[in-house]
Amino acid sequence: MKNFALLGAAGYIAPRHLKAIKDTDNQLIAALDRFDSVGILDRYFPNADFFTEFERFDRHIEKLKRNNITLDYLSICTPNYLHDSHIRMALRRGADAICEKPLVLNPWNVDALEAIELETGNQIYTILQLRLHPSIIALKNKIDTQVVNQKYEVDLSYITSRGNWYHISWKGDKSKSGGIASNIGIHFYDMLGWIFGKVQEVQVHLREERRASGYIEFEKARVRWFLSIDENDLPNDIKTKGQRTFRSININETEIEFSDGFTELHTESYKNILDGNGFGLADARPSVEIAHAIRNSEIISNSNLKHKFLL
Repeated sequence: MKNFALLGAAGYIAPRHLKAIKDTDNQLIAALDRFDSVGILDRYFPNADFFTEFERFDRHIEKLKRNNITLDYLSICTPNYLHDSHIRMALRRGADAICEKPLVLNPWNVDALEAIELETGNQIYTILQLRLHPSIIALKNKIDTQVVNQKYEVDLSYITSRGNWYHISWKGDKSKSGGIASNIGIHFYDMLGWIFGKVQEVQVHLREERRASGYIEFEKARVRWFLSIDENDLPNDIKTKGQRTFRSININETEIEFSDGFTELHTESYKNILDGNGFGLADARPSVEIAHAIRNSEIISNSNLKHKFLL
């Protein structure tokens, strides 16, 4: 049984990590969040020590170490801009880090973390759960085995409605979240690179607070993508059903269905990590580079490679 601590216990994604720790028969010994709405801990680890101040949490971890209680893993579910600092804290306390995506916001942060891995001998893992989705695995296997003479034509659309709270929270602050390309699109960019190979070109056609769109050319595919957190962008048939999320990947005019099967993927991620097969810095780097390029590229308004939602 391994000992875990968790940062960001009151956040949206924390319950998936708590469940994964429980499902893999390990224990949570400490948790931190500046907010104290963490009743979710009662469901999984009611005896875990809880802190609302980082300094007291850090002191507690140091005390455990002096008492020969090993912290094996620190799970990081904090806002994106804090990931880099919290990963460093984990490794310097002798624990491996398991960090939500985006692992970091900038490519040079990955370089610095590689150096800390070498210095400490501890490992950094990230959650890239779409790589574990059965439909995505099947798609990758198909792409890997097919011999084609031209690149695949891909249209990616992801609309996930968010209310006014989003813009008040850290997620609405680009300096903290990286914008919707990092906060919403990062796992799709990872999935596309994993399936279709290295990036050859990045274009940005739209970059707003609530919407972004562009074009990415990979070794094996030409991808037009559209992201939105605005419910007004939902297709009418989705609105009629009362749904607030639309997810679509179309490859050579064939729809790829992967709407279901997400709920257990964090547990599968933890199983892989505990078996020594988790996704590390090298796996995370390509999507971090894509999101950074999207955030900083000039807008091309007259491109003929626009997503259909912009036409």
